[in-house]
Amino acid sequence: MSPGRQRLAVVGAGWAGLAAAVAATRAGLAVTVFEATRQLGGRARSLEVDLPGGERATLDNGQHILIGAYRDTLALMREVGVQLEQVLHRLPLTLQRPDGQGLSLPAWPAPLDAAWGILRARGWTTGDKLSLLSHATRWRLRGFQCPADWTVLRLCQGLSPRVLRDLVEPLCVAALNLPAARADARVFLRVVRDGLFGPPQQGWGASNLLIPCADLGQVFPDAAGRWLAQAGAELRLGARVQSLRAQDGRWQVDGEPFDAVVLACPGWEARRLVATSGVPAADWLTAAQGLGHEPIATVYATGGPRLPLPMLALETRVDQPAQFVFDRSQLGGPAGVLAFVVSASEADAREVERQVLAQALALGWPVRPLKTVVEKRATFACVPALRRPGMAIAPGLLACGDYVDGPYPATLEGAVRSALEAIAALDAGLRPAGRTAATAC
Repeated sequence: MSPGRQRLAVVGAGWAGLAAAVAATRAGLAVTVFEATRQLGGRARSLEVDLPGGERATLDNGQHILIGAYRDTLALMREVGVQLEQVLHRLPLTLQRPDGQGLSLPAWPAPLDAAWGILRARGWTTGDKLSLLSHATRWRLRGFQCPADWTVLRLCQGLSPRVLRDLVEPLCVAALNLPAARADARVFLRVVRDGLFGPPQQGWGASNLLIPCADLGQVFPDAAGRWLAQAGAELRLGARVQSLRAQDGRWQVDGEPFDAVVLACPGWEARRLVATSGVPAADWLTAAQGLGHEPIATVYATGGPRLPLPMLALETRVDQPAQFVFDRSQLGGPAGVLAFVVSASEADAREVERQVLAQALALGWPVRPLKTVVEKRATFACVPALRRPGMAIAPGLLACGDYVDGPYPATLEGAVRSALEAIAALDAGLRPAGRTAATAC
C-alpha cells in the first residue's frame, strides 16, 4: 500500500491498536479506530475504586511492568508526548523477597550488572552462583537457542533449586505467565537475551524494571488518543465491529468501505470476524483456535505496611499463590494499598482473594481486601512448540497483537512490535517476509 489518503480501519484500541493507528497515521493513511468499549487501553487500562475513607482512587486492571529492553514501546510513548520519567519508576532488576534474600542487580551496563548481581545475591551459596553463571554462559554460547519442545524446567536441568526458585520461576511467571514446568524455553531464552544481556535502550539498562507510577491510562493510551485526534485520526469508542467483508478489492467494515483492515482486537474477536468474513483463511483460524489462555489475578488490599521496595517477590505455595506484591504508595498511589499479583491461577476471584489475604497474614501483614480483578484470558499460554497465528490473513487484512507470531510472549512490547510490523507491511504493499498464515512460536 502506498502512502496517501487511503483508508485504514484499526479494530481495537488496546496498546497494539493504538500503536498501529499512530504508525499508520504517521505514514499518511486516513485511520479510523473501532473500539468495543468506551475506554482506550484494552487489557492494560485504569479503573476507579472507592477507598475505605470514601475517597476515590485510580488503580489498574492489573499490575503491569515494562523493562528497559522495550525498545519500540518506549520510543512510541515518547513519540506521543509521554514523559517517561514522570510515569515510570525505574528500578534495577530486583527479585528480592520480604526477608531481604534474592537477586538485586546494580545500575551497571550489561552484562556486568547481571554478573555482579549474581555474585552478590543474598542467601545464595557459592554453588548456587556458579550454577547460574555456568548455565548462563552455556545459553550465550548456544546463541540463546534450544529445541522447540523444551520447557524452561528442561532448559534449567541441573540448575541449583534455590536459583530456580529465586530467579527462574519469578522471571518465567512475570514474562510468560506460566510456571517453568509449562513455559516455552525458546521464548524464555529470548526474554533473557534481550532483558539481561541486551544493550541499553533510551539511556536505561535493558534489565531495568520500569514500573508504572501513574495509572495505565497516563502511561500510554490517553496520550496516544490525544495524538491521534490532533493528527486527524478518528476514534470510535463503544463501537464493536459486527461484520467484515471483502468486496471489489476493498474491505467493508459494518458496511463502510476501507482499503485495508488491521485486526488489533483480542485473538478471539479477530477469529470471530475472520470466520464470518468469507475469506479463505482456514489455516489462520486453526492456529488462532488452538491458542490456550492463562488468567492473571490482582488482589488490591488496604492496611499494608510500607515495603522496603516498590516491588517484592514472594515465595509461593498451592495455598499462597501470589508471586509478587507492589507497594502502591511508592508508585503514586494511596498509602497502605498493596497489589498482590497471581499469575496462571485457576481459582475464582473469591478464592484467590481468600488465599492472598492468608498469605499476607503469614507475612505479618493483616490487610483488608479492597478490589480483586481477574483477567481470565490475560495472556495466551506460551507453551513449547506452540503454533501461533501469523500476521497476514488475506490481501489488505492483517492481524496484530501480543498473540500473533513473534519472538516474545504476551507482553506490551510484543503487542507494539507486532503492530508496527503490520503497518510497515501494509505501507510496503508486501506480504510480511517469512510469515505465512500460521507459523511456529
